[in-house]
Amino acid sequence: MKDYITYAVLSAFFASLIPIFGRLGLKNVDSTLATAVRAVIMAVFLVGVALIRGSINVGEIDGRALLLIILSGLAGALSWLFYFMAIKNGRVPAVIAIDKTSVALSIFLSWLVLGDKMDMKTALGALLIVIGAILVSL
Repeated sequence: MKDYITYAVLSAFFASLIPIFGRLGLKNVDSTLATAVRAVIMAVFLVGVALIRGSINVGEIDGRALLLIILSGLAGALSWLFYFMAIKNGRVPAVIAIDKTSVALSIFLSWLVLGDKMDMKTALGALLIVIGAILVSL
């Protein structure tokens, strides 16, 4: 199996634990505070991994790449903030389904912005993700 597939499966597995642990932990906690604590834990963990791997030389990143990485981080932070607000107050299956429409939106944006291939199979798959999200969230 190709490495990226293994990593993607591991990503999906660990991502599936986020709403479960999050919902259980949010019972009497402000969702913004919980998101901030989660972000600090993630930052410490990831800096540790980068140190262990010897890949912590930020000076290697050029200005444009750094800006785009910063924007990606801000988008991720906003996503987590709203995600935790949603799972604290809503039905977790509905929130998860709606959140995963980001996959379809990312497919569309990768075609629009990055020029990635968009064939009928890919477009249909993205549409089915959105239809599935609607069905789960009703």
